[in-house]
Amino acid sequence: MTPTCALAAPHRCVCAPDGYLSGSIRDIRVPMALRYALIFLAASVSLLAAPAAPAQQVEGIAAVVNDEPITTLDVRDRMRLIISSAGIQPDEETLARIQDQAIRGLIEETLQLQQAREFDLEVEEAEVDEAIADLAARNGATVDEITSDLTSSGISIETLRQQMRAEIAWQILVSGRYRSRIRISDTQIEHTLEREAAAASQEQYRLAEILVEIRASEGGEDAAVQEIQAIYELMGEGTPFPNLAQQFSDAPSAASGGFLGWVPVSTLSEEVRDIVQQVPTGSITNPIRVSGGFQILAVVDKREGQAVEQLGLTQITIPSGRVTDDNRAALSRAAARASGCDSAEAVFGDIEGAIVTPLGTLGATALVGPIREALSPLDAGEATGVIEGQVGLQVFILCSREIGGPGVPSPDEIEQQLIGQQLSLLARRWLRDLRREATVDIR
Repeated sequence: MTPTCALAAPHRCVCAPDGYLSGSIRDIRVPMALRYALIFLAASVSLLAAPAAPAQQVEGIAAVVNDEPITTLDVRDRMRLIISSAGIQPDEETLARIQDQAIRGLIEETLQLQQAREFDLEVEEAEVDEAIADLAARNGATVDEITSDLTSSGISIETLRQQMRAEIAWQILVSGRYRSRIRISDTQIEHTLEREAAAASQEQYRLAEILVEIRASEGGEDAAVQEIQAIYELMGEGTPFPNLAQQFSDAPSAASGGFLGWVPVSTLSEEVRDIVQQVPTGSITNPIRVSGGFQILAVVDKREGQAVEQLGLTQITIPSGRVTDDNRAALSRAAARASGCDSAEAVFGDIEGAIVTPLGTLGATALVGPIREALSPLDAGEATGVIEGQVGLQVFILCSREIGGPGVPSPDEIEQQLIGQQLSLLARRWLRDLRREATVDIR
C-alpha cells in the first residue's frame, strides 16, 4: 500500500495507508466477516499452536479458572471472533499471539461471571439482545447480518453473546460496588472545567491509542515487545488501527477503537508531546515507553484552539441625540452601584433617555476593542464605566463569563467524565486483584 504521508523525523512514525485513519468515529465500522478464506476445522491444531494430536485432545481443556474449565473450543471460537473483527489473515506467529489474547480474555470474563454468580447477579437475555442490537446499530448493520456474518465465518453467535454477557455483568458489578462511594464535588467540576476550557484554547490533536501493558506474570517486557511487533505487522498488512485497538489494546479506550478524541497539547507528557508535534497527521508513532507498558499513537488530525470566552451582557444606551450633562452624570452614578443584570431595569430605567437591552451571550471576540477591554477586569454583576462612542453613551453589565465552543464540555458532562474515570480505574484494580487471587491453570 502506498503511504499518504512522509516522515517528519526519522524513527518517529509510520505512515497510514489511504483511508486508514480517515472519517469520524461513527464512520469506522468493524467488519464482522472474514476477508480471507480460513479453514478452521482443517487447521484446528495450528490455531492452538500445538503439534498434531487426537481429536479428543484438541477438544479438551485449555485452562481452568477456580475449577471452572475453558475449553479449546471456547478458545478457537474466540480466536475466530478476534480474527473476524480485525479483518486479518494471520500467519502462524500471529495466531499464537491471538491465542494468548483469547485465553487471557476468556480468563477475565470467567472471573467476571464468577463474581456475578457470587452476588447472585444474572444477566437477562433481553439485556444481551439489547447490547447486540446496539453493537449492530453502531456498525451500520442489523442483528441478522451480524449473526449471518459470524455463522459464515464459523463463529457461533453464543461466542459474542457470552462476551456481551460478561461485559454487562461486570459493568453492573463495578457500578454497584463503587458508584455510591464516588463523590464528585462542585469544586472538582469547577477546576476540571477550568482546565478543560484553558486546554480547549490550545492546539489540539485528535488521537487514537493502543496500550500494551507489561505483565510480569505473562512474559514481562519481552512478551509486550513481541505483541507490539505483531501489531505493526498487522498494520503493514492493512488492518485498520481501530480494529487493532479494539482487539489488542489494554486501555479503556479500546472499546471505542482506541479513540481519545481531541487532546490539548498541554495535557500530553513532554516526550509524547515532542513526538506528536513532529509527526504529520495520518501517521502512527513508534511505540512510546510509558508507565506500565508501551503506547502506540495514531495522529488522526490536529486543529487550533476552539474555545472562545463567552460573555453574558446587558447594555444600557443613551443615544447621542439625547445626551445631556444631567443624564451623563446619572448614568455614571448608576453604573457604580450596579449589582447584576436582573436589577438593571430598576437601576437604569429612570434615567432620561436610557434604553436597557439584554444582549444575551456573545463571544468576546465579537466585541470591539474598547468594550472588550472595559469588560476584561470585571466580575459577574459588575458594570463598566460610561463608554462614549458614535452611538452615544453606553454602559455594559457583565451578567456571566465562561469559556465555550468546541471541546468545552458542560458541567454535567464533566461530572460523568470524572465518575467514569474513577470507575474505570477501580474496575481495573478489582479485576487485577481477582486475577491475582484466582487459581488459574493454563494447559
